[in-house]
Amino acid sequence: MAFKEAMHPTFPAYAHQIVKNASALAEALAKHGFRLVSGGTDNHLMVVDLTPFDADLTGKEAQAVLDEAGITLNKNTIPNDPRSPFVTSGVRIGTPAVTTQGMKEAEMPEIARLIAEALRKRKDAAAVAGVKAEVAALCSRFPVYA
Repeated sequence: MAFKEAMHPTFPAYAHQIVKNASALAEALAKHGFRLVSGGTDNHLMVVDLTPFDADLTGKEAQAVLDEAGITLNKNTIPNDPRSPFVTSGVRIGTPAVTTQGMKEAEMPEIARLIAEALRKRKDAAAVAGVKAEVAALCSRFPVYA
């Protein structure tokens, strides 16, 4: 199936948009105090070191909080991670799903803000619920199925 999709005439533009979105998201996350392990990205995903943002925040906790807020990503180890692979100091974020929904570079700073807000206010259930409502509103502008 993947090869069939890759052969479609629209695939190169879609793949290019995924990378543009990832680059825009990486830049926006950096402005919120996150460190991109590679300094940025030139593909569809990025590994984010959470320690400059909040030294006490683990990848495991970030994944759980962001799941509550309606944002899906994975905990991920970072180079020389002092935490175990089951806890981690980082997360891995990709842009294919939001690109498939039709989001572009303009939405990436909003996504970065929502991630940062949920993580900053992670101990406040009402604040995380507020982020979840904003995520739902953003996603409603870009329905998966027309």
